[in-house]
Amino acid sequence: MLLNIDPTLTGELSLALDTMGHGDALVVADAHFEDCMGMYNALIDDELLNPTGIYKERLSQSALVAEMNKVTDAEAQAVRDWLDAKGMKFYIDNDGDDKECLTDKQVHEQMKMYIAALRIADDFGADLVGIQYQQGLKDMVPASDLVEGLLNNVDRPPVTSRDGKRVLYEGKALPDFNEVDEGVAVDLLVTNRVWTAMGLDPASTLHDVRWGEEWNGDFVWVLEISGSVPASHLGGYDKAYSMRQQYYFFPLGGGTLSGVSRPGEIVWSRVFIMDGVLHADLGRGTCVEMPPQEVQRRLDATNPEWPIMNAVLHGVDRDHLMARHKANHMNVVYAPDADTADKALIAKAAMFQTMGIQVHLCGEVLPTA
Repeated sequence: MLLNIDPTLTGELSLALDTMGHGDALVVADAHFEDCMGMYNALIDDELLNPTGIYKERLSQSALVAEMNKVTDAEAQAVRDWLDAKGMKFYIDNDGDDKECLTDKQVHEQMKMYIAALRIADDFGADLVGIQYQQGLKDMVPASDLVEGLLNNVDRPPVTSRDGKRVLYEGKALPDFNEVDEGVAVDLLVTNRVWTAMGLDPASTLHDVRWGEEWNGDFVWVLEISGSVPASHLGGYDKAYSMRQQYYFFPLGGGTLSGVSRPGEIVWSRVFIMDGVLHADLGRGTCVEMPPQEVQRRLDATNPEWPIMNAVLHGVDRDHLMARHKANHMNVVYAPDADTADKALIAKAAMFQTMGIQVHLCGEVLPTA
């Protein structure tokens, strides 16, 4: 039971709820082949998902490749030009070993995937999309991660419909759930609606919980998703860079959307199934600024080509998280200050409850009275 819901949030929460199950059904474009990685705990059956007002449109991995083949080189180049103009750095080496180096050709194919994903989502009226890259797509196209980071950001390269008459999802993020983790899908959609209703930046992402150490009296987690985060999490495209994904996991290459997450207040969460029922854990945290040498040490000890967030989880230590957390995936979203983050967390928790999801507040969570 949630207590002390800030009365000033009722308008924003009502606005968010109006777009969640009280109007048209929300559609998840589950692209593509939802269980090909074998992540059983990432799948939510329709019997649990549909009562929340969310419905899956199951697509084939081949549909994405087919749609990529319809994207023109000029369209793909326009996306790359937009990113270059924003100041994003690509570590390109067209003369090196393709197994080790990021090439313009790899990035060009990723730009086609970005356009294709938006057009497929538009075809089905999807409210968010998931791209299941491993295992099937890894043998067909470069990595999807750069694409997914772009989709999750409000400020992103514009893409038109096939006839060129409409800009798709203009001025909006199209939430993308990495590895087709459907718990993250529910989380991203709720976050997007609540943060947007509150006038906040809804750019959100899952991160992988890697490891952590004590630093200046706090246990600071290394959060590293395998390839991309929204550029706003890094402070903008001019602070983002792209490096080649490792050949072992990504034989056809492709670049990341990487950088160091900016310091600030975050809300973290995880939607999962327990005892046949949907649950959600929510907590507060802070992304802390660390000296460059310490950040690099942490990157080198994990995956230096991936984006990093150095996070302190309020009131949740290492043993708490390891005993409770149901996966290595954790959803994170920023708020401009601590008070706003507290309010947004409570609004999000209330929305989960309204959707029939059992909510658990983790650690030091201070609802605003």
